[in-house]
Amino acid sequence: MQPVEVFRGDGPVVLGVPHAGTFVPEDIRARLNETGRKLADTDWHVDRLYADLLPGTTMVKANFHRYVIDANRDPEGVSLYPGQNTTTLCPTTDFDGRPLYHEGGEPNAAEIEARRLAWHAPYHAALAAELERVKARNGVAILYDCHSIRSVVPFLFEGTLPDFNTGTNNGETCAPAIEAAVVSRTQSAEGYSSILNGRFKGGWTTRHYGRPADGFHAIQMELAQKTHLTTEDTPFAYDEAKADRLRVHLKDILSALETLAPSLIQERKNSQGANND
Repeated sequence: MQPVEVFRGDGPVVLGVPHAGTFVPEDIRARLNETGRKLADTDWHVDRLYADLLPGTTMVKANFHRYVIDANRDPEGVSLYPGQNTTTLCPTTDFDGRPLYHEGGEPNAAEIEARRLAWHAPYHAALAAELERVKARNGVAILYDCHSIRSVVPFLFEGTLPDFNTGTNNGETCAPAIEAAVVSRTQSAEGYSSILNGRFKGGWTTRHYGRPADGFHAIQMELAQKTHLTTEDTPFAYDEAKADRLRVHLKDILSALETLAPSLIQERKNSQGANND
């Protein structure tokens, strides 16, 4: 199993898909308990949900499961949300706080580092390379990080999660125009709820790659799984009717980001010119 798959396009938008993979090496799977083997915290079918929405889009997909190592966590293990419940670089509990491993089966520091090198590092090497390639071709790269989660997870957040959860780390990871384009479309999507920089402000990927001044913009979209799954529990089935309805809005969002690319390039040129005066 290759750690990562890359589907190249020529446009300015890159889709990051760090949590849709379900591969778990057998030596790790053997140590997982019944809860762990359920793989419940997968971003189920997110790659399928975004597939072929916008011609020219690049997709970088991690094939390994987040229980192997979480590709959207700081490789140094630093928490993204200090003081709040969350899962770690190599999770030992699920989103409900329940153990994933048989007692004594949790990875030690040496194994975590080995997993980082084998899985986390190749994913981010591929993602970084594609962002550089896309920017060289288009003058700008827009990373749209694709995620989904159950709408009710008391261990992580109170109440019911909105359908669209947009994260820009409080506006730091992308140009204001990108944030505005996405938010205007999520807010106007009939029948859906939305929030900007709520419980999910953008994970490590968004924060790491989002450097607007350098022409790299990043935004995270966390979708409530009720928007595209038949049920948010086993068997986590893809609901064609729900997904088709949602895909209309996702296509509109991605199309808007692509359309913004020329103005982002010009804005950056103007800013650089002003700085050189």
